[in-house]
Amino acid sequence: MRTGEPLPAVGEVLTALATGLWHWDTATELVTVDAEAARLLGLPAERATLTEAQARARLHPVDWNEIISVVGLAVAEDTLAEVRIRIMDERGHVIRTVRSRSKPSYDADKKSFRLIGTLQEVTEPTPGTPAGRTAVTGDWRRSREAFLLDAGRALAEARSTAEVLRVAAGLSMPGFSPDGLAVFGVEGDRLTIIGHHGQQPGDESPFSHMSLETDYPAAEVVRTGRAVYLSSPEAYRSRYPVTWPLAQRFDRQSWAFLPLTVAGRTMGAWMAGFAYPVAFTPDERSVLTTVARMLAQALSRAGLAESERELTDGLQRSMLPTLGPEIPGMTVAARYVPTGGGLQVGGDWYDMIPLPGGTSRTKPGEGRFALVIGDVQGHDVRAAGLMGQLRIALRAYAAEGHRPDAVLSRASRFLNGMAYGVDDPSDMRFATCLYVEADPVTGVLEVARAGHPDPAIRMTDGTVLARRTQGGLPLGIDPDADYPTTRITLEPGETLMLCTDGLIETGGHDFETGWKRIRTILESHDGDLEELADALIQAVHGPSSHHTTGPLADRREDDIAVLLLHRQGEGGDPAAIPPTVRRTMLSVAQAEPERVAVARQQLRELLHDWPSADQVDSAVLLLSETLTNVLVHTDADALLLAEVRGETGERRMRIEVTDTSDDLPHKRRPGELASSGRGLMLIELLADTWGVDPQGEGKSIWFELYESSGGGDE
Repeated sequence: MRTGEPLPAVGEVLTALATGLWHWDTATELVTVDAEAARLLGLPAERATLTEAQARARLHPVDWNEIISVVGLAVAEDTLAEVRIRIMDERGHVIRTVRSRSKPSYDADKKSFRLIGTLQEVTEPTPGTPAGRTAVTGDWRRSREAFLLDAGRALAEARSTAEVLRVAAGLSMPGFSPDGLAVFGVEGDRLTIIGHHGQQPGDESPFSHMSLETDYPAAEVVRTGRAVYLSSPEAYRSRYPVTWPLAQRFDRQSWAFLPLTVAGRTMGAWMAGFAYPVAFTPDERSVLTTVARMLAQALSRAGLAESERELTDGLQRSMLPTLGPEIPGMTVAARYVPTGGGLQVGGDWYDMIPLPGGTSRTKPGEGRFALVIGDVQGHDVRAAGLMGQLRIALRAYAAEGHRPDAVLSRASRFLNGMAYGVDDPSDMRFATCLYVEADPVTGVLEVARAGHPDPAIRMTDGTVLARRTQGGLPLGIDPDADYPTTRITLEPGETLMLCTDGLIETGGHDFETGWKRIRTILESHDGDLEELADALIQAVHGPSSHHTTGPLADRREDDIAVLLLHRQGEGGDPAAIPPTVRRTMLSVAQAEPERVAVARQQLRELLHDWPSADQVDSAVLLLSETLTNVLVHTDADALLLAEVRGETGERRMRIEVTDTSDDLPHKRRPGELASSGRGLMLIELLADTWGVDPQGEGKSIWFELYESSGGGDE
């Protein structure tokens, strides 16, 4: 080119210098390369636009991570990002090494990086040489800082000793990565091997349980707390002639032994072995020393966490029971998951208690038992201690033969008495509890509840009802509190679920949305009882729970306890279970008119899939009328029995209200302004059929509605 002639285009100059151009925008996740850059990446020599995944597939995985680190540092320091990259072919072989220089910028609005840079092929340096020590970037300091940031983050996230060792084995130090490492611990006056990498299993035997007085580098490091650097086999042999034969067979060229120190105490030593000579310059020693400190802290945290987990597991195993022997005609499953932090142990518990006598109240020879689930206020060691004492007290009261209401009354008095002498009122605790006495022959369950969530029943066709039960205050608040008993019947094929509020509210849910989530799992599950228990836990605590968060801003975490009881068919045969019957019972006492609303809600839940909303409204209205008539016109309590029979499309609902009064109802002709007297008129008008059946003591008023006569909602 002559003086005065125009300069050639930039692209022509770069092509002549075998230098390619590339552009990367993380917002669009696209990488644009010119023809020369495409050739260097092992692609056809033509301009192309690649996705991040396509570009990443051409780069060595380790180098890709280093690119991310170097770009972050360059943006923070407002400098160029320079990095060496190994280019891979489709078979995973390195075909060349290129150097990339780019000027990255950060878009705060899009939270993305934009890079424009060059690619140029370079010669890969020999490991251990001065050039090799700058192989990652052209600036050793920036490369070192990027590596230490990544290493610190990875070690901080490690939760166990094994995970810490895996992270340490995968560290790629800038320019001088070891090909073998070992972590030594101390037990008394001897070295132990905590873990190693780069050696064969069994190679650690000569070094395990080695005396600290041995002439071995790791032993000296533990004794003195000072690092030992051996840059050649000759240096190792001359300084430690006694133990050199043990290290010679590994055929390494350099070694670094560094103390693992936490809070001024040397807890062990870290050995890094290199297959090539390393001079251990001040920069290299600085990196190794920093890694050793981070490794010591990570091992200390992991050891503490493992000790806490071991303590927690032991505490849980000692406090939570194993379910009792097999129950004829019934199966039981239970789960407990601590989720609230700390020692991962809290106040939730469950229990299964064989009752005295071991006989059914209706059929001798079949053992009755009690199921208990509860939650002591708080999530700390005190809550766990109170839980253990309360569980023992409940077992003792049950073993004495007390009824469910008496068991809870005595337990409340016991917990309240434990508060005497407590100076800090905040240390006073209460507990919710649900106590169920079960008869395996008849399926009758007698339930007493102390401020705990109601039980739920999954019927044979998958319908789930929350069974409203009478209850009292949580245990420990009032020593004279009463706990009325509710009797329900678990039909063949049905499953009872007892749980603590952690199962319902974990994950930012309130009681309503949490119950809907649990109900969906119960209704859709198709498996045995153990699989159902696992599905409930996974739904609220497993990975899938992060996709079913509730409306609350905070993802509240609480301990989870769940107890399931399933009643089998006759002789344990599932075919003996009538799949087309669902039934619910509820008692309404004279002093409990508010339970009429509970009965209406329970009937709606029973008819959740009934196609005609008008028929459901009619059934609820007629139920309300019959229950109210018993409470207003008699002195007796009312017993509701509601059931649905038949196949879908031809089902029949039957609602029956029984009382002990002998006064039979009769139709009246109320005046236009009368406030009562229309109950039987409504039944006659809305029901498909109805009747009044006198019984030995009292009467039963019933009505039926047929699905086939109700049509469907438009």
